[in-house]
Amino acid sequence: MVVLASTPAVDHIPLLRSPDPGDYFSGMPVVDLSSPGAPRAIADACERFGFFKLVNHGVPADTMDRLESEAVRFFSLPQADKDRSGPAYPFGYGSKRIGLNGDMGWLEYLLLAVDSASLSGACAVPSCALLAALNEYIAAVRKVAVRVMEAMAEGLGIAAVDALSGMVTAEGSDQVFRVNHYPPCHALQGLGCSATGFGEHTDPQLISVLRSNGTSGLQIALQNGQWVSVPSDRDAFFVNVGDSLQVLTNGRFKSVKHRVVANSLKSRVSMIYFGGPAMTQRIAPLPQLLGAGEQSLYKDFTWGEYKKAAYNSRLGDNRLAQFHR
Repeated sequence: MVVLASTPAVDHIPLLRSPDPGDYFSGMPVVDLSSPGAPRAIADACERFGFFKLVNHGVPADTMDRLESEAVRFFSLPQADKDRSGPAYPFGYGSKRIGLNGDMGWLEYLLLAVDSASLSGACAVPSCALLAALNEYIAAVRKVAVRVMEAMAEGLGIAAVDALSGMVTAEGSDQVFRVNHYPPCHALQGLGCSATGFGEHTDPQLISVLRSNGTSGLQIALQNGQWVSVPSDRDAFFVNVGDSLQVLTNGRFKSVKHRVVANSLKSRVSMIYFGGPAMTQRIAPLPQLLGAGEQSLYKDFTWGEYKKAAYNSRLGDNRLAQFHR
């Protein structure tokens, strides 16, 4: 999509052509986590797209709705009250600025560290109700992530069911939770363009599990470079393959490039669990996935080394490029 001229209302934020009905992804892979065929379906989706929609995941609607409601309540507070939970360096409340390297988006967010299956005690959450909703949701979605990663291992033909999931359940695993709010960008209504909510990027971790309200905006890049819009479904999760998982599978699973286009009329709220390994975890292709004589496509690195490189980059950078052999 072509970046258009800016307007004062969205100064410094790139503008994109507004999505139209023809942009929607008609080939979306949908996986029923309760189905016996889920492992093969997950592996196939990760190989073809690095992305899929997950249904029958077992997380109660009340758990999802409670967090969404509390998040909306927080983001509706006066700006001065929200600012007391920031700035995000990297954790806490942030607005428009994404990271420390100049990336901008039409959003505000809470970025939080996860310790085991709940928020780290170091996270300053502005209300007890929000904290309770976050911890209930995080415990539930983490279980989903573990089940998905166990299914990935089975779909890849790996005998050890925890070959992947064990990296996010191990002590010291680096897990992060993010709540994003994309306010409606009324200034661009009817102009044929939309503000970039979150610029194009891949996720550096192993896996990302996203849930949003009923407002669309998420887009993924297909392997031919075409951007397609993901139809919203507030009852489902959307799972992304991250850079580290691409390396662990020696490129068999694809880390998906994605972005969010802000809506001019409706707000979008999304909640994302990012499952990462311990900082000292070596990230290299699993031996079980290397055929006879097959070499790694990547130089060895630890998660700590890759995370540092990712945080020092811009969103749209090819973060894995420097680790290719």
